[in-house]
Amino acid sequence: MTTAVEGDSFAVQAILADRALTVVRAPRIPDPVALAGALAGAGIRSVELTFTTPGLTDAIRAIAASGIGVIGAGTVLTAQHAESAIDAGAGFLVTPGITEAVADVAARHGIPVVMGAFTPTEVMRAMELGAAAVKIFPAKALGPGYLKDLRGPFPAVRLIPSGGVNAGNAADFLAHGAVAVTAGTDVVPPAAVAAGDWADIASRATAFVRALR
Repeated sequence: MTTAVEGDSFAVQAILADRALTVVRAPRIPDPVALAGALAGAGIRSVELTFTTPGLTDAIRAIAASGIGVIGAGTVLTAQHAESAIDAGAGFLVTPGITEAVADVAARHGIPVVMGAFTPTEVMRAMELGAAAVKIFPAKALGPGYLKDLRGPFPAVRLIPSGGVNAGNAADFLAHGAVAVTAGTDVVPPAAVAAGDWADIASRATAFVRALR
């Protein structure tokens, strides 16, 4: 299990300690604070809300003000995205691919960025740009064994698989070298989020956390 080191932000520390973060994609989030509370109560404190969700910055601002968990912004494609998310209170950024512009903004503000990559070349580039961790997406394409392969040339890189990770395979990804996993629709189905079914989401998150053990 990878532990935090000196200099890691609280966001990175939380992700490493919980070994998971939740990525939420939904047509609407009726109560962002209740969502964050349901997830944090189950043991997943870090929540990534994506720029594909309407009202993203308002939702980030609400969760940040509540002090519940750690809120971050995902699908960060541009420097403008990064600036607006950080201004709203995002504690970390997540990109779907390699982007120097976002890395520059994150570095200037002292905010960690989890950068998306898939190939060894992309992993190397993410490292060069100072990524706090590398999101391997889509993880389901090659499965847990691919992370073990990447750990060969990159033993010190923090790898976080995303895409196709669920309660049935999350522990396998961790066993093959992931420092944490991304919980997506298995924990936060868009329909449940839009309906405000926090009890269902809390139950799903509890099962996911239990599966990590």
